[in-house]
Parts: sequence; structure tokens; C-alpha cells
Amino acid sequence: MRQLLLGGMVSLGNIAIHAVVMAAVVGTARHALKWDRRQSHIWLAAVMVATVGVLMVAHVAEVMTWSLAYAVLDVVPAGTDVVYFAFVNYTTLGYGDVVPVEGWRLLGPMAAMNGVLLFGWSTAVIFEVLRQAMRRRDPTGEP
Repeated sequence: MRQLLLGGMVSLGNIAIHAVVMAAVVGTARHALKWDRRQSHIWLAAVMVATVGVLMVAHVAEVMTWSLAYAVLDVVPAGTDVVYFAFVNYTTLGYGDVVPVEGWRLLGPMAAMNGVLLFGWSTAVIFEVLRQAMRRRDPTGEP
């Protein structure tokens, strides 16, 4: 039960991080979509690169949150890189070369579930920013 509780707390912390970043991305994208777009292909590329770049930074922050939790709880075997372990779990890569210590085995799958949900959320936001940008790409302002 403590694994579920602590894993849930870390997941909720990551959801909070993601929510703040998503609000900033969406707000900034809405503002950027109103800018002058004489060279619309460059503008579109800039908006998308900025959106994806910020989301990648958010995901790294979320992996670092899992890393901190793993380090504090002493989840990985001695000598193991907790950041590597967190990335492998969060991205669902799952090499399997490092496994959590006995008593903390549910945290890996919980991190994977958290990562999948947050990657899906990011994908939805990327798609929405692109959709809005394409709607407003016409320099005459017509949708």
C-alpha cells in the first residue's frame, strides 16, 4: 500500500508540473498565433519547435522528480544511476538491466503509467497548437 501511496503522490506531483507547463504552453501559443506571419512557414516551424521544446523540458523535470523519489526512498540497487532508471521507466523503454529493490517493485510500473499519460497529454497539446496554427496560417487572417 505504501508503494501505491508514494507512487501516486509522485505521479500527482508530475501531473501538477505538467498542468502548469501546459497552461503556459497553451497561453503562449495563443499569444504567438496572433503575431504577424509574413513568412508563415518559418513562423509555424518556430511555434512548433518552441512548443515541443518546452514539453521536452517538462518531461525531463518529471523524470527528475521520479529520480529524486527513487533516491530518497532508496529504490534502486547500490551503484545504480537513478536518473537512468527513472528515464527507462518513465519512457516505458524498460531495458530490464536494473530492477528496483524488493519492496519497491510497483514504483517502476507506476512511473511508466505516469509517463504514458503525460506523453499522451503532450501529444494532444502539440496537435491542438498545430491545428490552431494551421487555421490561422493564412496571412489575410481568414481561418
